[in-house]
Amino acid sequence: MDKKREQYLTQIHSITGRNVIAYYSGWLKTPDAPHVSIDEQDKNAFMTTVYKLDKARGLDLILHTPGGDIAATESIVTYLKSLFNGDVRAFIPQISMSAGTMIAMSCREIIMGEQSSLGPIDPQMGGIACQAVIDEFNRAVNEVSANQASLGLWQTIISKYHPTFLTACENAVAWSAQLAEQWLKEVNPQIDFDKIKNVFLNHNKSYSHSRHLSKQDCKNAGLNIVDLETNSDLQDAILSLHHCYMILFDKFPISKVVENNIGGRYMQNYNAK
Repeated sequence: MDKKREQYLTQIHSITGRNVIAYYSGWLKTPDAPHVSIDEQDKNAFMTTVYKLDKARGLDLILHTPGGDIAATESIVTYLKSLFNGDVRAFIPQISMSAGTMIAMSCREIIMGEQSSLGPIDPQMGGIACQAVIDEFNRAVNEVSANQASLGLWQTIISKYHPTFLTACENAVAWSAQLAEQWLKEVNPQIDFDKIKNVFLNHNKSYSHSRHLSKQDCKNAGLNIVDLETNSDLQDAILSLHHCYMILFDKFPISKVVENNIGGRYMQNYNAK
């Protein structure tokens, strides 16, 4: 498996002439394994895999992740963009959700196939969508104002929030929006962020944080999407590499792999039951 992945990483590099780093999480196989999400430990993984790369060649970042911590995401994006002078492209073989979508948005191009999906970037807290909490609270205010008899019901619901929870949710949503707008406008100053926000940060439109947004959805929103199908050799190499990772996660207790085209590799193992 190591040799096959090395073969495809080398092949991708030979086609594009650019550095390649694959960032792969095994969350589809083992969602409860440690470190499947983006976290602070990933910084060490990227420090390992950028070592000895020719930074002038830019970076192609192959992403497969459920998302994760927004602070870790901001740190990783800042680090990679500074090293490669902003010349970073994202490849999405299958899914890059939440904070993974934000990483893709920070890149100058997002290369997607017909099977590829990004997701909403509204943050979650304790598994609860922050925007849903805000919407629910606003609904409570409106319903109680219109009908005082509903106060008892809403008191029962709202009392379950711990102190500062609502403010923390509002701050998280604002932070996510700020970073997305900043990164998108660094790539394209003319981008209509309100349109992007309406698709990726509007819980009333996406309905669920796990909503899969297709390549066409992303194009319609205004993201700079490039069709993976335009280069059949590159498409074959990217998808073959993707399937190698799927087999790897299926056969071995590994929750995350970050590796490059010159042999640099970081693997996160877990104790299989």
